[in-house]
Parts: sequence; C-alpha cells; structure tokens
Amino acid sequence: MLQQALGVVALVSWLALIVLSARNMSACAWSELRDRAHGAWELASVGTSGLAIVAAKVARYTPEHWWLAVSVPVWLAALCIYGLMTWLILWRSVAQRQDRDGFEPDTWILMGGLAIATLAGDNIHSLAPNWLAGPVLVVTVMTWVAATLWIPPLIYFGLHRISHRPEMLHFAAVWWAFVFPLGMYSAASYTMAAEIGQRSLIAVSLVFFWDALAAWLIVVVAGLLLLCRSLVSPPES
Repeated sequence: MLQQALGVVALVSWLALIVLSARNMSACAWSELRDRAHGAWELASVGTSGLAIVAAKVARYTPEHWWLAVSVPVWLAALCIYGLMTWLILWRSVAQRQDRDGFEPDTWILMGGLAIATLAGDNIHSLAPNWLAGPVLVVTVMTWVAATLWIPPLIYFGLHRISHRPEMLHFAAVWWAFVFPLGMYSAASYTMAAEIGQRSLIAVSLVFFWDALAAWLIVVVAGLLLLCRSLVSPPES
C-alpha cells in the first residue's frame, strides 16, 4: 500500500512539473531556449526515467500490475525529453562555436541520462509480455550503447579543459554533477549484463562503481576542505 501511495505521489508530482516546464519553455523562442540550455536540463529526462523505474518496481512488488502500463509511456517520454534537451545543448554548442574548453562537469549528464533510461528499460523488460519484451530490449541496448559512446568524448573534452584551465580543478558545486552519471552507468551496465547474458559487463560495472566512489570521495573531501578554509579564514574587511 505504501509503495502504491508513493508511486501516485511521484506520478502527480511529475505531471505537475511537466506542465510547469512546458509552460515556461513555450514562453521562450527556440533560439532563447538554445542559449540557456546546459547539462542540468537533462534532469528532466533523468527524473522521468526515475519515475518509470518506480512504476516498474510497483508493478513487480505489488498486485497492481497495471503500473507497467504507466512505466512504458513514461519511459518513452523520458527518451523524448532526452532527445529534445540534447538537441538544444548540441545546437547551442554549434551556434555559439563553443570551443573544447566550454564543457562543464554537468555535461556528463548527457551520458547519465541515457544510463538511467537503460536502467528503466531493464526494469520494464523483466516484466513485459513477450510481444513487448523484444522491442524494449532493443531500445534498452541502444540506450546503453549510446551512453557508452558518450564516454570517450566526455573524457577527452574534460582532460583538454583541465590541461588548459587548471584552476577548474578547484572545488565548485557543479562537480557533484560528475558523480551521478558514473554511478548510474555502473548500475545500468550491471543490469544489462543480466539482461543480455554478458558477464563481462559486470567487470565494466565494477570499474565504474569504483570510479564513481572515488569521484564522490574527492568531491566530498574538496568540499569539506573549502568549508574549513572558509570557517578558519577571517572575513575580508
């Protein structure tokens, strides 16, 4: 009963946020949306995929199996939202002739958004009837492959930015956005290993788990050191 109640709350909250977001975006021209777009906008897709996972879990662990009928369209909506936000972000990069130093840590959400969509697809696939399971698996594999293809350019642009702007290694809140995609890719790779029977992906999952843990520890320590310095340093007159 609690799972169903929380699922309803999540669904209603998502619907309210979707309506508000659509209203705000419709008030702007496409060029204005392009100029404002950045990695954090992918959180709309991430949150939608999260709702699809919740709906699939409710369908699995409660007698209310009709929640599967909710999870599928929500998952598809997450993929559509991802496509829209990614198009705006890439359009901005091309239109503004952004150089390779223009990539921020939150750009990694371009990969994380596909990773959590993969996780949602895996949850749906395990419950889907035969006529639906095949297409869901195909789309899920495609999202995992696309997430994987994002990793090399993101690493390249990140290293290039660091080599040209070493000061970017100083702690900033935006570095938290780097942790989530690594952890989500680890989870997505683990479930994908089970779905397609490729145990080698478990090793990939473990590598990214330790990467995510290391990134989290670095960000936590850097944040605490910054906080300590701000408490110890006398205020400027």
